[in-house]
Amino acid sequence: MNQPMTSAERRIYNQRRHAERRRELVADRGAQGVAELWWDQARKIARDRAANGDETAWHDLALTLSNYCQRYSQ
Repeated sequence: MNQPMTSAERRIYNQRRHAERRRELVADRGAQGVAELWWDQARKIARDRAANGDETAWHDLALTLSNYCQRYSQ
């Protein structure tokens, strides 16, 4: 017997569906679309971790972006 989803389960389910749809939509855009998806995901992770008192993810993301910019801006 199926039980109704809790609000937390429904939220997770909807987030997964949304992410799948976005992946399908950007597939035709190639690497740029994929990079934008990763960028959005990285910011979400950093925001969520910071909301729980952990700023480490923002520092790691900043370092990664700094390295990337230094490598490709020359």
